[in-house]
Amino acid sequence: MITGLSAGVLWALDTVILGIALSMTPFVSAGQAAALAPFVSTFLHDACSSLWMLLYMGVRRQWRQTFRALKTRSGRFILLGALLGGPVGMTGYVYAIHSIGPAYTAVISSVFPAVGALLSWVFLKERMRPLQIAGLAVSILGVMALGYAPGSARPEHAAFGFACALLCCFGWAAEAVICAWGMRDPDVSNEQALQLRQLTSALVYGVVLLNVFRGWGLTTAALTAAAFPVVALSALFGTASYLFYYKAIKTIGAAKAMALNITYSAWSILFSLILLGTMPDLKSTVCAVAILGGSVLAGTDLKELTARR
Repeated sequence: MITGLSAGVLWALDTVILGIALSMTPFVSAGQAAALAPFVSTFLHDACSSLWMLLYMGVRRQWRQTFRALKTRSGRFILLGALLGGPVGMTGYVYAIHSIGPAYTAVISSVFPAVGALLSWVFLKERMRPLQIAGLAVSILGVMALGYAPGSARPEHAAFGFACALLCCFGWAAEAVICAWGMRDPDVSNEQALQLRQLTSALVYGVVLLNVFRGWGLTTAALTAAAFPVVALSALFGTASYLFYYKAIKTIGAAKAMALNITYSAWSILFSLILLGTMPDLKSTVCAVAILGGSVLAGTDLKELTARR
């Protein structure tokens, strides 16, 4: 459970730092740059993350084992999870924000742990007790309330936007479940799975999406700008977050790991206060408490703890 919570803490730090980078040149330029910024920043983030992982795996002398894992059936399933969680999920997320606004997108996408719990029950036979399901529901409602802002949708694009948000929700949930299945193989560690995930995501973004959306011009500009070191720093914390997240998936299961991971919504309030000086209001504070409390309850198996004692 502590591992899952650590993933949420570090992802919140990644999110706040990446937000700082997106407020810098060239991401704030007018016109096409604003539309391409999410794709370019995600590509740079995942590319830097894959490099951080290569360095980490090199220190641990795991390169050969990682590429050996790629040849296994479980390794190829992890590549599928990477595609669903990275390019597919994030593309849906970006288009949903553009079509229905960030508030509705945040509300819909925050349901992914519930979708993941359902998929885990069907495909992995993971069970959550009624009290854990109630905790998950409280946490998700807290995220919804935190992200919702009235009047932010664009009705003319509502159907397409909601479809993209649902695609994002499914992609993020499916990534955790598929990777959990892949990591059941003793020949595939959570670290090797993450290396495969980040490399796959970065390659698909660079080879496919940036070419389709003609984003290499902004990418080149970003690489030579002051924003790039900030993106690289955020990717370092993001890599650490993913290491904890994948370890949590492997040890306590996909459903509980996702429930604990969404605490990043609450931790980001704290890091926004520390790094940006943004004072939380009463709504943010109440939602943060609900998210943390609900997620901890969802990630805790009280009957198992009682049995161990």
